[in-house]
Amino acid sequence: MKWDDLLLMRHELQLLAVILIVTCAEIYLSGRDKSRIIPLSLALFGIHMAAGWLWLGEGQLFGGMYRTNNLIHLMKNILDVGVFIVILQSGGWARKQLAPENRVSEFFLLILSSLLGMYYMVSAGDLLMVFLGLELSTLPVAALAAYEVLKMRSAEAGIKFILTAGLASAVTLMGISLLYGSTGTFVLADLGKQMQGNSLEALGFIFFFAGVAFKISLVPFHFWTPDVYEGAPVSVAAYLSVISKGAAVFILMILLMGFAPLITDLWVNVLYLLAILTMTIGNLFALRQRNLKRLLAYSAVAQAGFIMLGFMSSQQDGKASIVYFMLVYLFSNLAAFGVVQTIEMHTGKEDIGDYEGLYRTNPRLSLVMLLALFSLAGIPPLAGFFGKFFLFMTVASAGYYLLLTIAVINTVISLYYYLLIVRAMFLRKSDNPLPLVTSDGWMRAGLVICVAGIVALGVASGVYDAIYALCAHL
Repeated sequence: MKWDDLLLMRHELQLLAVILIVTCAEIYLSGRDKSRIIPLSLALFGIHMAAGWLWLGEGQLFGGMYRTNNLIHLMKNILDVGVFIVILQSGGWARKQLAPENRVSEFFLLILSSLLGMYYMVSAGDLLMVFLGLELSTLPVAALAAYEVLKMRSAEAGIKFILTAGLASAVTLMGISLLYGSTGTFVLADLGKQMQGNSLEALGFIFFFAGVAFKISLVPFHFWTPDVYEGAPVSVAAYLSVISKGAAVFILMILLMGFAPLITDLWVNVLYLLAILTMTIGNLFALRQRNLKRLLAYSAVAQAGFIMLGFMSSQQDGKASIVYFMLVYLFSNLAAFGVVQTIEMHTGKEDIGDYEGLYRTNPRLSLVMLLALFSLAGIPPLAGFFGKFFLFMTVASAGYYLLLTIAVINTVISLYYYLLIVRAMFLRKSDNPLPLVTSDGWMRAGLVICVAGIVALGVASGVYDAIYALCAHL
């Protein structure tokens, strides 16, 4: 292997350099100076994110354990954009709550370490690399969920997450063992060739899929989601709902659509059922929620069900619809969580009733939340409409008309509980409305990026066309 070949791992090496620099800053800075880690981390990661869009070659390393191509580059860049928005929105919270306790650098290091694991998971060329990336991306999030150490519910969220994540990891490893026992290989490219479609392979696939479904929050692997989202810091909940889910969706798409054609009938039937259950149960439980973090948690479960619609076709349109929807979902969901975080940080309020009359005191935040919720609901001409439209077209082209009908019904149900929040903000009056909330510059920048993404992706048709072209080479 030549040194030039290591440039194929540019994303990982750049992120590792950022992690090392932040670690050194933690060592050499002391006291009040540690608050400088916030702009340092933002600047370094911003440079890393921008460099990720530069052209990078395709190839394999370490005997095929690591692989990369233009579509994988795009997936990593999408994750980078999401993480950049999350740490932007976390800047004010980190300065206010973490800097006095000298816990700023650990927060950024845990997020970046988790992202590094997701890089390796997406670029994995064999099942062992998938598992290692999955573990590296999961363990730091358990610490992040319990990061507000003085709050009992944060500690509870961390415990629930690590216990369920441990169970999911064990199930995943069991599935990998069964697949290896049946095919005699961990290499993904050889795995598809060696599969005979026997019951042992089917059982191994189901076990492996169950572990990945935990990170995506598919029913019935979603029970941890509302409790962890409610107890974790808002920025961590946003990270789980978008970045962690996105990486799991990407690796599942690569495995199912790129390397496992012999079990097509099995995974299509499984995902058909899970898509219906996840959409329906997520939406029905969201109707009952008054806490916004729990509502957005069940909304994230329902959105995971919509994402599964793209898996109904292994053709190019199915792959493109999944990647495009994840990009749209990133901006929409992070905008909603950004507003919730701003209000929670300044007032401590999280209930829908607390948002009554919000437009009169905080019109800008109300408008951002309106755009985010309408995009999540799929209201034209916002980006969320086109994200769901392409997913629905994928289902229709594959001939699953019953599934399409159920998805449309669930879209109407989701619109109802999103409109409950809109009604509280714009139509309800309150004797004690929330006071004017002034967000910090970092949060404003993060919200501006989200709003720009929601609006721009709704009118820029070339984005989907570019993604569609890349998906031909999965």
